[in-house]
Amino acid sequence: MGNAQKGTRALVLSGLAFSLMTVCVKQLGGRLPVEEIVLARAVISLAITSVAIRRLGLSPWGQDKAGLLLRGTAGTVALLCFFYAIAALPLGAATVLQYTYPTFTAAAAALVLKERLGRLIVLALPLGWIGVVMVVQPAWVGQAGSGLPMGPALVAVVGAFFTAIAYVCVRRLSVTEHPLVIIFFFPFISIPVTLPGVLNRGVMPTGMEWAWLLGVGVLTQLGQIWVTEGLRRLPAGQATTINYVQVVFAALWGWLWFSEQVNETTFWGGILILGASLISAKSRQTSLAEES
Repeated sequence: MGNAQKGTRALVLSGLAFSLMTVCVKQLGGRLPVEEIVLARAVISLAITSVAIRRLGLSPWGQDKAGLLLRGTAGTVALLCFFYAIAALPLGAATVLQYTYPTFTAAAAALVLKERLGRLIVLALPLGWIGVVMVVQPAWVGQAGSGLPMGPALVAVVGAFFTAIAYVCVRRLSVTEHPLVIIFFFPFISIPVTLPGVLNRGVMPTGMEWAWLLGVGVLTQLGQIWVTEGLRRLPAGQATTINYVQVVFAALWGWLWFSEQVNETTFWGGILILGASLISAKSRQTSLAEES
């Protein structure tokens, strides 16, 4: 099997793992508070990452502590928002709204990292937001009663924004920090952020809920391993395209597992969002290549 085939397989497996992780979250979201799910994921991730850091003899504290703290905080807020959206919205819609993050990433990179925006971003931004309106279908577009609840949909978009902030932090930190150190700070921040909420209103998981919680942590870790492998073997533009397979998997699980239906407006809105995200990612990669 060639390098490109191995990279493609790794990214498809990553999308599968992350999509199955969202199934675990949705199974838990009806009874367990979101903070408890994020805490369980953080504990599993911290344990696995700490072992890997120790084996390599690395210091987990890094050099740019302010940047690492910001990355961990932004990632934690993003995950809380995303898990809340998964519990409150159809699985496919929550995943599609999460994929608005590349447009936010392009804008944040321009502001924080002074990266030059490609001209296609001007097209991608309005295209993406038209898609968001079509997916959410608020009452003012003339389809009252057929759209998503506005509160959870807004939380999903806020989560996408903080995902973008976390991604920009990772890009900046990758110059000075080992990847495992960057990963370590995510659960390191998530645990103290979510612990008070769990202590105040946590629910003791049942037997099967323990299995779903374990699935959230293990599937996330597998997804991270496979996406790293895929990005190592494939050009960034091709990898970005394949990453969107997660949306397809999420819509499939929503239909098969939770009997969720997708109307025509939502479908085309999702296509616009993914198209805008792809344009944003490719435009940013082109700008970076021209500057290097």
